[in-house]
Amino acid sequence: MSTRADVRPRPARRRLGLVAALSAIALVLSACGSDEPVDEQRSVTVVGTGQVSGVPDTLRADIGVESTARDVTTALNETSAKVTAVTDAVVAAGVERKDIATRQVSVSPQHSSPAPGGSSQISGYVATNSVRITIRDISKASQVLAAAATAGGDATRISNVSFAIDDNSELLDQAREEAFDDARSSASQYASLAGDSLGKVLTIKETTSGQEQPASPGAYDRGVAAAPVPLEPGEQELTFTVTVTFALD
Repeated sequence: MSTRADVRPRPARRRLGLVAALSAIALVLSACGSDEPVDEQRSVTVVGTGQVSGVPDTLRADIGVESTARDVTTALNETSAKVTAVTDAVVAAGVERKDIATRQVSVSPQHSSPAPGGSSQISGYVATNSVRITIRDISKASQVLAAAATAGGDATRISNVSFAIDDNSELLDQAREEAFDDARSSASQYASLAGDSLGKVLTIKETTSGQEQPASPGAYDRGVAAAPVPLEPGEQELTFTVTVTFALD
């Protein structure tokens, strides 16, 4: 006698409930993936320039001396004596000692040309000593450099002569204001062309140039006494550039 298994169909309600749950999960995931991105802050970036000029009131120069001798001690001693004479001379010409600072002291060997098949030998030593001077009275600059050349004689070396404005804070403030006004004017025009209004400042980046300008002293006679060195300070231009990013409303 055969028996038939009693197979009962699953209730349709359970299947419908599972499908509905899965559909709800899919709907949630779909909604999360379709979120609209948040708009980034609209902005405009412009560069403004401000330029002002002033008369330099300071001159800086490196004055050095150089000596050559067969031994290190003699080379150093000669250099020390000459740089002391130069320092005393520029002080007598009107430079304050606090405005004189040692820049470099060095000693290096000199080598003779080697004979064929031989090697070079040390033939002597070169010693150098240099100071940086700051001349705060431009009217004395020519006499100061001449006094240094006279005191140091043929061993004198003058380099890195440059004019500067000792206190340029007011000029920088003026240049900074002009540069920012220039940037704001350009940004306002761009905002108007785009149909927007200019918002708050987001970023500011600034640069300056022209705070020192080189000066080339004229030739001078290293005879008994050097003539005043011709120097013309002229005018010094300070350029201030600012990059500003404004928000657009």
